[in-house]
Amino acid sequence: MVNEYADFKKEYSAKRGRFVLIALIVAIATIVTVIISLSVAKYPIGFFEAYQILIDHFKGVELVEYADRFKHRVVWDMNLPRAIGGVVVGATLAVGGAVMQTIIKNPLADPYTTGIASGALFGVTIYLILGISIVPISGGDIGMMLNAFIFAMIPTGAIVFISTFKKTSPTMMVLIGIGVMYLFSASTTMLKFTASHEDIAEIYTWSIGTIGKISWEELPILIAGMMVLLVTMLIINRSLDVLNSGDKTAISLGVNPIRLRVLCLIIISVSTAIAVCFTGTIGFVGLVAPHIARMFVGSNARYLIPTSALFGAFMLLAADCIARSAGTTGLPVGVITALIGSPLFLYFLIKQKKSAW
Repeated sequence: MVNEYADFKKEYSAKRGRFVLIALIVAIATIVTVIISLSVAKYPIGFFEAYQILIDHFKGVELVEYADRFKHRVVWDMNLPRAIGGVVVGATLAVGGAVMQTIIKNPLADPYTTGIASGALFGVTIYLILGISIVPISGGDIGMMLNAFIFAMIPTGAIVFISTFKKTSPTMMVLIGIGVMYLFSASTTMLKFTASHEDIAEIYTWSIGTIGKISWEELPILIAGMMVLLVTMLIINRSLDVLNSGDKTAISLGVNPIRLRVLCLIIISVSTAIAVCFTGTIGFVGLVAPHIARMFVGSNARYLIPTSALFGAFMLLAADCIARSAGTTGLPVGVITALIGSPLFLYFLIKQKKSAW
């Protein structure tokens, strides 16, 4: 008995030490990437020059030359909020993906599984093509973002509504989301036939995803959505581990699996919908980052959730640096995440140990 306890304690210490080491490495890599991203632009801004601009900003140095003011605007008003936004959105998508894979017990699940992306895209489409704003008092980018958020929440609302009247399994939740997704996708495609070339181009860019439009004004909303998701999932991490053992085991230990899934689904949907409003649909981060984290720290939610957040933040930010450097005008970050994420996902799916689930 004493030997078993000693072995258990040794194994627990080893897992905890591995988690701390991996988290520290990825956190440092993310910080370094943030530092590098400040000087990544289509304008000639040097690495050290970017940081001198930040120092001058905090010191309140008044800039006289037009070139200096222009570079200050690029670093402070464009690159820095973009970098912070990339970290926040990447963490949001990765945590959402990790929890979705746990509650649905499906390695293919991600935050968009329930149809959030297709709903948001339809909201953007009817705003751009038909000029319809669900909230009449809003207009411009705000009207489009509100449309995206409201329609992104419709698939989740459908799942919650059905769950109140009928016992829903994880498979049924996925199928409901897929059904709503196809409905929105078909409606979006139909509307595109009446759209102008400019509207189609904007819809296409939004459907791929970019973090280039994130500004200081949007960051508090994005950070709030991410923190609600991350903190809530860390608080209920024990319940998630119990649910991972099966519904019967969860019920025997006092956890209501349906109620827990619906709670997680609502929180994930709200946080993801907030991110989607400002960035569009960025694929593969919420799918691949949890798999990478699971390889290093296993499926224990206490370790998996923060590690997924770190990997997601690093993955999206690194992909954005590559996207900004590609070609003469750059690329939407969603293109890079798809190019990197799809082969990585196939590799991890083949190599993934069944015991990790």
